[in-house]
Amino acid sequence: MEEFNSLLELQTARRSFYVLGHDVPYTDAELEQMFKDTIRETPSAFNSQTVRAVFAFGDQHEALWDMVIERMRQVVSDPEAFEGTLAKLNGFKNAYGTVLLFTDTDVVKQLETDVPTYAANFYDWSEQAIGIVSYSLWLTAREHGLGGNLQHYNPLIDEDVRVAFNVPENWRLRAQFVFGSIEAPAQDKDYVADEVRFISVND
Repeated sequence: MEEFNSLLELQTARRSFYVLGHDVPYTDAELEQMFKDTIRETPSAFNSQTVRAVFAFGDQHEALWDMVIERMRQVVSDPEAFEGTLAKLNGFKNAYGTVLLFTDTDVVKQLETDVPTYAANFYDWSEQAIGIVSYSLWLTAREHGLGGNLQHYNPLIDEDVRVAFNVPENWRLRAQFVFGSIEAPAQDKDYVADEVRFISVND
């Protein structure tokens, strides 16, 4: 397994890997604990801890992506276009597992009531928490020799997921982190020029 000597090395190695497989040297229980620890230690505004997760492995992972396939079949009416969509979705289905990320909207609403001064911010901050957790999971997977990609088939699959996995009504689906063994390299990444992206203010 690769070793990373710094956070920057790990960040550089993190990419969207789309060809993923089942050659994973961890049990489902070990993976779940690894991801739980990552989510637990990820910061959130006011320590609100609004992120919730469902871990789908094996048959449940495949069932999830079958749900997505059926929903997309209804949305993509052109048969030829759907074939391309199907190939992409089967790639996600061929991965090892999926972490579904949710926001607990009850917590957000309670914060809006309890701290009215910042009421307009709490939804945005909950979205930031989802982003931080997503990135942290991505780094954790890469640190352990795995690859992943982040998908957003919500809200198309929200109700299917809620019924299939007994998800509380107050959990709002925000992202799906797909992970597994890396079976093909990621594409090269382009970078915006520093002079466009950054401003330095110095005396």
